[in-house]
Amino acid sequence: MNKKIDGHRARKRFGQNFLQDANVINQIVRAINPKMENHVVEIGPGLGALTDELIGNCFLSVIELDRDLVSKLETRYPQHENFKIYQGDALKFDFNQLVEENPAEKIKLVGNLPYNISTPLIFHLLKFKHLITDMHFMLQKEVVERITSAPGSKTYGRLSVILQYACETNHVFNVSPDAFIPPPKVDSAIVRIKPRETIEEPVADELFFQQLVTKAFSQRRKTIRNTLKSLASETQLQAAEIDPGARPETISVQSYIRLTNILDSTHT
Repeated sequence: MNKKIDGHRARKRFGQNFLQDANVINQIVRAINPKMENHVVEIGPGLGALTDELIGNCFLSVIELDRDLVSKLETRYPQHENFKIYQGDALKFDFNQLVEENPAEKIKLVGNLPYNISTPLIFHLLKFKHLITDMHFMLQKEVVERITSAPGSKTYGRLSVILQYACETNHVFNVSPDAFIPPPKVDSAIVRIKPRETIEEPVADELFFQQLVTKAFSQRRKTIRNTLKSLASETQLQAAEIDPGARPETISVQSYIRLTNILDSTHT
């Protein structure tokens, strides 16, 4: 049974593991490098361990799903003008409203994300990438490796290709389970995800790009010729400089971009 922290018992259904290690918290703050003119948005502030170090150093908004934690945060920070709490699900949150309320600055996102929602949440945030300067997230180490890995790696896949197309990604540092209460059963890591200001070779249709990449990696052991046989001919694969006999995890982001645009042009 999980013991209570500040009178709150961590809830499995919300994926709550509260960061407690002061050294890790300081490293995260240094990575974010908040300034007074920045609008920082913390997803899942929990009991406020990271919030404590951010508040007063920027305009800070927090998004928290757990109503009990929202009331604790309201009690803990009653007198800060540059601080706003939103109670709600970050997976359904419209991040446009944050910029509408504070239009002078794009937002910097940070959060210790529940592992069960980290990937869908990142895909949700990609819809708002034009509003975002950068994101620093605590994720399962395995997920960070998938986000940042290069072609040819066992961890290179759908998440790698889609995120690296739209963003610069960096594995910042690892975090042991001991940094949390209760400690998770997996290692964690901090990732920096920075939306690209310009994309050298943009895809014409981002949704089609995501669908193509998802299909390509749906059967990793098969060749790209077989996984994409319903979408692309061998001639089209070769036109994108892709070997039809290659496996999906050996193909570069740029090749997936080229193939998307070749296929998209034949469908329009």
